[in-house]
Amino acid sequence: MSAAAYAPWRLGPLSLRNRLIKSATNEGMADGARVTDRLIEFHRRMAAGGVGMTTLAYCAVSRDGRTFEDQVCLDAQTLPRLRALTDAVHAEGAAACAQITHGGAFCFLPQLEERRYPLSARGGLNPPGMMIGRWFKRAATAADLEHLTTQFVNAARLAREAGFDALEIHMGHGYLLSQFLSPLYNQEPDARARARFPRQVLEAVLDAVGNDLAVLCKLSVVEGHRRGNSIEDMIQICRELEQAGAHQLVLSAGMNVEAPWTIFGNRLPVASMTAAAKGLFRPIAALMALRQPRKPFQPLYLMPWSSRIRAAVDIPLAYLGGVTSPDDVTQVLAAGFDSIALGRVLIHDPDLPRHWAAGEQAASGCTACNLCVASMYSARGTHCALTDQPVPAGFSHA
Repeated sequence: MSAAAYAPWRLGPLSLRNRLIKSATNEGMADGARVTDRLIEFHRRMAAGGVGMTTLAYCAVSRDGRTFEDQVCLDAQTLPRLRALTDAVHAEGAAACAQITHGGAFCFLPQLEERRYPLSARGGLNPPGMMIGRWFKRAATAADLEHLTTQFVNAARLAREAGFDALEIHMGHGYLLSQFLSPLYNQEPDARARARFPRQVLEAVLDAVGNDLAVLCKLSVVEGHRRGNSIEDMIQICRELEQAGAHQLVLSAGMNVEAPWTIFGNRLPVASMTAAAKGLFRPIAALMALRQPRKPFQPLYLMPWSSRIRAAVDIPLAYLGGVTSPDDVTQVLAAGFDSIALGRVLIHDPDLPRHWAAGEQAASGCTACNLCVASMYSARGTHCALTDQPVPAGFSHA
């Protein structure tokens, strides 16, 4: 592995021990927005395995900002348990990042507390919500946008109080800020105009905590839908976020409903997702897996798009997508990326960074079967079906 991967480096105001980051992957381990012991242990293991930073997935900025009931909400009630999580991560020598987001129209809560309909960039029919009888979404007003911005800022301050070292503002995968960025949801014809509200959120969060915490933005550089953003659109959006002062962009892909397979670079295990899902998750899992192409997994599958972004901006970038070996890490850093975000390979083996640093293992044993994606819908939460026994009933490679 390139020695640069394990050299300390600066990310905004934060010093990290290396350039490997555990990406945010929905853990499925929050119980009614509560931080469980399993969730704390999941991230402690990632830190003990040698990453420079681990990212707690989907911390909603309000209770209505959750997509599902069992997701962490950044509020005063969760602070003690979040502090326990960051303390556990810090004790293993890694930094802790909180991914903050709002689901917008991508919402399956049985009841909303603040309003009747979920908010989005545009009102009208809401196809995902139809599965639970919530047929419509409402276009956010100027007052709504100010309120939402305040919620992001409050969540950022709470994350700082809970001991997090960094924040990742989720602007990808079809959540609220992604709904503003994407022409699939936002009728503004210009990418710069679509970026206005996400940039407003970023600037407000930076003003609130940017001197203390590294502030990252996660984006879908390719959405996987013919009506999604072009790469030229994404370059413009990345330039907007660079001008706003983001410390790093995390380059992901796909949309949770329209093209979830684009996130993972290959097909999802439909049978296992529906078998493992509980209650409402079952039809949602089936919906997310529809229409997927027969596409084999390829290492570094997002490099064609991410390299275009790298050539167009100067801001630090985290490469995400199909890094499976020390050679892949070397190639990514040689291409000018500043850090590497790892997901499935760390779920398969949290100790992989330590093995790579010691030269003990050439490549990950992860097969990209995506059964870990299916497991996030189960009662047990996200885990590797190949290494974490026993395998839950209903799992297969179909």
